[in-house]
Amino acid sequence: MQGTRIAIVVVVLIGLAFGIGAYTFIYAKGASYLTTDPAACANCHVMQEHFDAWQKSSHRNVATCSDCHMPHDLVGKYTEKATNGFLHSLAFTTGRFPDPIQIRPVNRAVTEAQCRHCHATITEAIEWGTVGADRHEAGPAAHRAAGARPQVHDGIIEGDRLSCIRCHTYVGHWVR
Repeated sequence: MQGTRIAIVVVVLIGLAFGIGAYTFIYAKGASYLTTDPAACANCHVMQEHFDAWQKSSHRNVATCSDCHMPHDLVGKYTEKATNGFLHSLAFTTGRFPDPIQIRPVNRAVTEAQCRHCHATITEAIEWGTVGADRHEAGPAAHRAAGARPQVHDGIIEGDRLSCIRCHTYVGHWVR
């Protein structure tokens, strides 16, 4: 008798958890986050302004939110989507997020890598301070030490690398 009651309670609790989870997934348009549709990013009202700005940006016709904010490999992309989805849901449910929203360091690194991926020929030339076969033999400091003329991007260092998004933060969506 006692075992039957416990089993019923467990089944009811599992059913409630599944029901609430399914309702939340449907209400929050969870399936849309499995796509690369930029409109999915605007499901949250705090992202609407970013989505609107992206629609007017230079990247609108060439890059989606996922192209800039998610790794390009399948596992990395969906791992990042799941992590961000959980953290965003938690933040928006509890109301604990900065206003205006701010990018986390791990997401900033992903975005920086995506800039470099899509603009590789430009970023490599800037990073190494020269265009030619020897650019991979030494880094920017060696080229400057060797008397190479100063570059526009000299001194724009974040950590130990030049940072694209330090100056080009608003290229994809101009929101301040």
